[in-house]
Amino acid sequence: TMTIHNEEHIVDVHVRSGVYSSDTIFDYTHGYIASRLFSRNACFIMKIKKELIPELQEIGRLAFERETMKDLYSPNNVWTQFQAGDSWLGRLEDWILYGKHIENLCTGLPLYR
Repeated sequence: TMTIHNEEHIVDVHVRSGVYSSDTIFDYTHGYIASRLFSRNACFIMKIKKELIPELQEIGRLAFERETMKDLYSPNNVWTQFQAGDSWLGRLEDWILYGKHIENLCTGLPLYR
């Protein structure tokens, strides 16, 4: 499911698919995306690259089209691959940078950038 909070410039995406379940937040105000993968008990954070990630209004339109048409082809589909590396637990300065929504999603979990 996807929830768009236009007033906060946030998109919440919840995937419920067994071992592949995850929650993802697109925080357009702070410019970061965070994905919490439940099978790994970890949070992966990446900077929003405007040339690759659709704008907030565009995400809503694409989601509506996909639901309406089911098999919509879009050149804006983005796949990410995370490689294991050094992790850290979030500190106050991290949460100021990433914002309260990502803090709420990732507090207490190892963070990977």
